[in-house]
Amino acid sequence: MTLKRHLGNIAFSPDFGRQMRFIAGPRQSGKTTMARHFLEKVHCQELYYNWDNRKIRDNYVKNNHFFMSDIYNAPAGQDGKRWICLDEIHKYPAWKNILKDFFDSCSEEINFIITGSARLDMMRKSGDSLTGRYFNFRLNPVTLSEMCGTPYTPPPETSEEFILQKLDIPIYHKEELLNMLRFSGFPEPLLKASPRFHNRWQSAYIDTMIREDLRELTQIKNLEKTATLLALLPERISSPLSINALAGEISSSFATTANYLAALELGYLIFRIDPYYKKIARSLKKEKKAYFYDWTRNSNQGAKFENYVAMELKSLSELWQDSGEGDFELFFIRDRDGRETDFLVTRGHKPWLLAEAKLSRSEIAYHHTKHQKALGGIPFIQIVMEENVAEKCNPGVFQLSASRLFA
Repeated sequence: MTLKRHLGNIAFSPDFGRQMRFIAGPRQSGKTTMARHFLEKVHCQELYYNWDNRKIRDNYVKNNHFFMSDIYNAPAGQDGKRWICLDEIHKYPAWKNILKDFFDSCSEEINFIITGSARLDMMRKSGDSLTGRYFNFRLNPVTLSEMCGTPYTPPPETSEEFILQKLDIPIYHKEELLNMLRFSGFPEPLLKASPRFHNRWQSAYIDTMIREDLRELTQIKNLEKTATLLALLPERISSPLSINALAGEISSSFATTANYLAALELGYLIFRIDPYYKKIARSLKKEKKAYFYDWTRNSNQGAKFENYVAMELKSLSELWQDSGEGDFELFFIRDRDGRETDFLVTRGHKPWLLAEAKLSRSEIAYHHTKHQKALGGIPFIQIVMEENVAEKCNPGVFQLSASRLFA
């Protein structure tokens, strides 16, 4: 089974002009596979260069523009240009300057795809001489709609329209959702659907990230404490993260523990979302919530499902933003009395959709509608793991099965 990724229909669109396409995301999320499938589609499959291959690096040393001798063996597109992919080039010294040279010298004849992990995202945040020469795209683990083969749809104007579109299609994808909750959204364990393979894969994945990738990406010397910190996080999923409390548990300073968390984010092991406090009385303002890209690291079913919903909403928000459809961000709401709504999606920095994750259908808690009114009456949806749930509880208040909403 070949999974078609929504980003593949977006990142390589001619709408984004001559800019290099940077595809960043977690290790083994499918970046290389997606890029190579596109190269095959445009008959440029021979123009893939993996910089982990010593031969490619040696070719570069001999001839800085070594790929120019290959491009005319591939057909040109309608714009008269060929596509090439430079995979893992971020591991090569002075890679930013190399890409600047490639772009400035060859972009009239070549469209560049750059695939890699956290360093590409680091560059976006830090800024440098490549500014204006690339667009960054984020590939997250597989979503339920990708698993079900549902075509990508841009966001409607309002979140209520988004929900009503799902209510118009009475189809649930129970088995696909259960497989994703069991085996994660990473393509290899998801498609194999083998508990034994998944267990081995998960262990090897974390070991590789901690001992290899984070060693390359950071200056952290004590990686064992980073691994210890990672092991402490599953039980803290769904709650605001106290760095002071974590620092005490691993016997490190606040600053050092904060650096460890930043490293886990940099390596795409976790992501954090901020509290939204505008118009929310007595709201938390500092402590973030952390989630795993691999939600199967949670053994608690409720925390695992919330983590899954967080990943779906993050993926959807980033896909819409990277496609140029608007500025979408993901937050949560929690006041100092502990009343929380799991997620808030904003659009153009304005509240757009409130969401809560629950294992089963239940009455809508009063504080959710209170938050809803405080934010201007935006729609609220309770997303449940239970099947066959689809209802409009009150005006602007909905309850819907995840296997229908995200498919």
